[in-house]
Amino acid sequence: MVELTRLNGHPLVLNAELIKFVEQNPDTVITLVTGDKMVVRESAPEVMRLVLSYRRSLLHPEPQPRPREMPHNPAPVTSDQE
Repeated sequence: MVELTRLNGHPLVLNAELIKFVEQNPDTVITLVTGDKMVVRESAPEVMRLVLSYRRSLLHPEPQPRPREMPHNPAPVTSDQE
């Protein structure tokens, strides 16, 4: 998914797998495989950069930090627990 901006300033998230082609003349028009078209503020090279970055992230995801393990400290036995 790539984050883009409509001409009216509203953000949108687009499934990059649906992009058929991108044109710029002068506005950037994205044509989807469904035939739908959308106009965005980002330039064609910027859309391409975002799509490539998205696809790279699928091939080489950043490792997620592992949760820290809690040290094993048993509760001390007190005289009222006996």
